[in-house]
Amino acid sequence: MTITQSRRNFLASSLGLVIAVSLPMRGRAQSGAALAFQPDGSTPTFAPNAFIRVAEDDTVTVIIKHIEFGQGPFTGLSTLVAEEMDADWGQMRAESAPADDEKYKNLLFGLQGTGGSTAMANSYTQMRKAGAAARAMLVQAAAEEWGVDASTISIAKGVLTSGSNTSTFGPLAAKAALLTPPEDPAVKDPKDFVLIGKDRPKLDSKAKSNGTAVFTMDMDLQDMEYVVIRHAPMLGGTVASFDDTEAMKVTGVTAVRQIPQGIAVYATSTYAALSGRNALTVEWDDSAAETRTSAQIMDDFAKLATSGEMKNAEENGDIDATLSEAAQVIEMEFRFPYLAHAPMEPLDAVIQVKDGSAETWGGFQFPGFDKQAVAGNLGLPVENVKLNVMLAGGSFGRRAQPSAQIGNEIGAIAKAAGRDGAWKLIWTREDDLAGGYYRPMTVHKMRGALDADGNILGWHDIVVNQSIMAGGPMEQMMQDGKDPTSYEGATKMPYDLANLRVDWVRAESVVPVLWWRSVGHTHTGYATEVFLDQLLEAGGKDPVQGRLDLLKDDMGRDRAVLERVAKMAGWDGTKVKGDKGYGVALHESFGTYVAQVAEVEDRNGFPHVTKVWCAVDCGVAVNPNVIRAQIEGGIGYGLGSVLFNAVTLGEGGVVQEQNFDTYRMIRINEMPAVEVEIIESTMDPTGIGEPGTPPVGPAVANAWRALTGTNVTTLPFMTPAGA
Repeated sequence: MTITQSRRNFLASSLGLVIAVSLPMRGRAQSGAALAFQPDGSTPTFAPNAFIRVAEDDTVTVIIKHIEFGQGPFTGLSTLVAEEMDADWGQMRAESAPADDEKYKNLLFGLQGTGGSTAMANSYTQMRKAGAAARAMLVQAAAEEWGVDASTISIAKGVLTSGSNTSTFGPLAAKAALLTPPEDPAVKDPKDFVLIGKDRPKLDSKAKSNGTAVFTMDMDLQDMEYVVIRHAPMLGGTVASFDDTEAMKVTGVTAVRQIPQGIAVYATSTYAALSGRNALTVEWDDSAAETRTSAQIMDDFAKLATSGEMKNAEENGDIDATLSEAAQVIEMEFRFPYLAHAPMEPLDAVIQVKDGSAETWGGFQFPGFDKQAVAGNLGLPVENVKLNVMLAGGSFGRRAQPSAQIGNEIGAIAKAAGRDGAWKLIWTREDDLAGGYYRPMTVHKMRGALDADGNILGWHDIVVNQSIMAGGPMEQMMQDGKDPTSYEGATKMPYDLANLRVDWVRAESVVPVLWWRSVGHTHTGYATEVFLDQLLEAGGKDPVQGRLDLLKDDMGRDRAVLERVAKMAGWDGTKVKGDKGYGVALHESFGTYVAQVAEVEDRNGFPHVTKVWCAVDCGVAVNPNVIRAQIEGGIGYGLGSVLFNAVTLGEGGVVQEQNFDTYRMIRINEMPAVEVEIIESTMDPTGIGEPGTPPVGPAVANAWRALTGTNVTTLPFMTPAGA
């Protein structure tokens, strides 16, 4: 197999010490396999059972089981290994693990996958133990080499020392590789950390900056064809018939074939494939498609809040009696649109089929699903399919596909060709935005009860949306027909509300839905924190102190971030200062506690956010630089979504937003200044990729209401072009 790169080259490294570790319980590192490239560039071979590879040139390569799409697992997990090995940061390298659900399983999922902000949370102990095992083996190898007691050997910045004896890792790698890994190596006391807790540059930043990082779009196999698919313009539509006469006249188009997902156009270049697709004539069968507009779907969902089958998600006290006896009842209905993920790199994949086996490359977030999909489409045993996880240009949930959308498409493309060969599947921006798998449209119908003194007595939240888990491999995680990702964040709030009920109504549509950055928290955080702010205001309570007074006694981490952010922002109870309004929000998601204060101006009747203060508690801060970057990115992403973003279905159910001219991204001049403070903690790390997103919307909405008196209950703030 030949892989050519027009502007990028793989780096080769020699194989020295390959570390496999067997550890108990949550800290166990599964037996795995590392992909080792030979110095002469020959076909790569597997080094069995490896998470760490130490080469003769002293480089330490960490095999990362979580896909890297900008959120930092290459850097974070390598930091854990480097810390326990006492390696020098300059010798650290990282590469993606191949698809293997057993060897590289996410310890919280039970299969290989990245999502739910779990990369660091599930790997913290595992990768530290792996690094500690590697260190112990190098020390033992040095002790035998030098004829000294292992206890006399120290390591600092990748150099082992005992008296006059010194060595770097490389010369000891071969000897260490013959040793048996320790069963349960001791890890460092946090007080001895040298790298953990310190800012480190990302391992992949240089390669991404100078163009040597390899993404799927960079793959160019010998004799490879480029393929694009004409999908139905209406979600749920299928092909009735097609005419490829004009498409086949396009220079470079080699074939047009129908596959289950639509009509695939094969060509010798991307341009030819796209031109051929434009020349196709297709008749669509829309009998099973979604034909309602977004407004009609939203209205139907809102009706279900009073007429649908409710499933109780959480309840304590007697909310009905409380509401009937309250001095004041406040009702609000929140409406959230479908949202696209819109990562900068649209979906793509490469496949090569040869001699009864297949090899696939792509930014697969749940690679096991896609591997099985490729095998199933081609009728191959799963063991005959090799899947390589590539760097990806963002995801925000889009690549976390239990339905294995891209694995099925690339597999169907190869199957339809009916021969050995190589193909690259390319999605355009238009394919991505109009292709479904959106954040679910959601309605929250809320009622709150106040007594005569303005104290909150009761709270009722009815959540209506489609289930992400239902109908797929994740359905087994549902309990009593309830999808917890549909209402997470609306339940288990930190506030002491004696009378509370949260109900969920499952709505139906053929519009495919998927987790979106922070999943249920993306709408529950907004609804709960804006509604709470309204109740506190109606009761004459300060937004910060009112929240603090409501926090349960055991909510110390919530209290800490809320008090910290109030101090950062100089909160004194004044919600309007001059021409600026201030709002606060508190929300925990994925085990991480975040509080934010937003500063907002009124610019021609539309909010302009000038600054956001954020306090975050995510346990041990492995790399503060990455944490700050993720919070800043999450704030920008969340801010853009509440201000501008919506996927709207127009007449006949056709998606209106086709590119960034209509699916409005936040501009650089609209990005606020962001100040982040990280709470010091000794708790194990929790997620950071998503928790920065939920609080920014309600903080801005609360500031906007303080400034203008306007409550925003239907998102986005800006009316979408297709509405």
